[in-house]
Amino acid sequence: MRYWMTALLGTLTLGPVGRVFPQSMPAQQTSSRGATATSADIELVERLLAARREYETALEALRMQYHAIGDVERERWAQEELFQFNRIVKQAYRLELDVPPPTLQASVNIPAANELYRQAMVYKDKWSPFRSEENMDNQRRAEVLLQQLLTAYPQSDRIGDSAYQLGDIYERSFKQYRRAATYFERCFQWNANTRLDARLRAARLYDRQLQERAKALELYKDVTITETDTKRMEEAKARIAELSTAKR
Repeated sequence: MRYWMTALLGTLTLGPVGRVFPQSMPAQQTSSRGATATSADIELVERLLAARREYETALEALRMQYHAIGDVERERWAQEELFQFNRIVKQAYRLELDVPPPTLQASVNIPAANELYRQAMVYKDKWSPFRSEENMDNQRRAEVLLQQLLTAYPQSDRIGDSAYQLGDIYERSFKQYRRAATYFERCFQWNANTRLDARLRAARLYDRQLQERAKALELYKDVTITETDTKRMEEAKARIAELSTAKR
């Protein structure tokens, strides 16, 4: 546990809770239920993010204080509370406070970013059907490292791949479908030549989970134009035909 706590606490403050990207999304954002969120909730969400950071910072300071004076029992209490806090799947209530803008470019080979990506994938690829709690911990570790990469190295040629992996984590592990779709979109927006199936993954989410068929149709059409993979193109064309028929 100590290694996990050290690794996680060292990166969380660099993660999405510390970022603000007002240009990344429009002033209004459609929620998964179809309601429209306006700027009225921005201040509340920012306060929530600040409260999360303050809570975590205070707990870590308390843990370090108990460690310094040799109070093993209370240090363990603080460490366990931190561990449970970091296990919680936290919602991104406003994606413009979470997702970097589409204008970033994956263009520079940065060794430190490559190493972060490698470490993240080691955790992400650890999966056992018999250890669901451990699985979630490893996905959370991977999320933290990938978010750190986006924050610290926004010019890295790994940001597109990182966005894809975050989309996969948010879809499969955390069931945060709008967040996942947006990160899949960032994958091909940051790297138009990606070989990953990010366009199709985003289209499926808008189609099946978010019920935004117009957006899904746009992405399916994009798949038929930009992809070279035959199976992806066939799936997109088939769904375009189905959606087009349903609209009549």
